[in-house]
Amino acid sequence: MALLSTTGALDDSPSDDLSRRSQQVPILANQTETEMQQHPYVGMWITADGHIRQELLPNGRYDEARGNRQSAYQGRYEVSGNRIDYWDDTGFTADGEFVDADTLHHGGMVFFRQK
Repeated sequence: MALLSTTGALDDSPSDDLSRRSQQVPILANQTETEMQQHPYVGMWITADGHIRQELLPNGRYDEARGNRQSAYQGRYEVSGNRIDYWDDTGFTADGEFVDADTLHHGGMVFFRQK
């Protein structure tokens, strides 16, 4: 899959620079960057005890904090209907399901939309 950088330039070269990769958002042939920004789930999602906080950013990236560890996991995500798929920058993949507008089931945990 080719990546479009935030400047719109095509980048097919491999890179070990995580900060550079974190600035790139994959654009699928059937999904534009504008569509990524328009799904209803952008924002902060937290577990009931507040230990895990996952922010779904409008550019298709996520940033997850665990306890006192900020940015414990970062990567990209895609939403299709009520399903969410994650690709961590380290290569880990996961998925989840929005069971209603304010509840996300992911990784055996329940997240709630922070209001």
